[in-house]
Amino acid sequence: MSTKGIPRGFRNCNPGNIRINSDKFIGEIVPSQDTSFKQFENMAYGYRAMFRILKNYINNYKLDTIDKIISRWAPANENHTDVYIKTVSAKTGLDAYQKISFSRDVMCNIVYAMAFVENGREPDMADIYAGWNLL
Repeated sequence: MSTKGIPRGFRNCNPGNIRINSDKFIGEIVPSQDTSFKQFENMAYGYRAMFRILKNYINNYKLDTIDKIISRWAPANENHTDVYIKTVSAKTGLDAYQKISFSRDVMCNIVYAMAFVENGREPDMADIYAGWNLL
């Protein structure tokens, strides 16, 4: 199967484009064949990794709004962070400065919107739910 035209995050089963770092996740392919981004065995593991990171953001760093989450996930020195925040807010219907909880419905919608921004096309919600179910 040709991967031509498939966004890098989807090719890597890493819909959040998580950069290679010392954190290890279930389902991560080590070493990654991508020189910059992690790769996962399937999309569910890639989404699970996103959820784990976001849970850490909320619980340990009190990054509990879309604005705070995206400002850390996609810093302005390498992204159009304001556009990213506005897009996630619009796609979820949540105010960017509204305090959020780590609940299935809220987080699956946020991760859906983030994967859309990261990859430029609609993700598969079934994969997102599968990632949530691996938590």
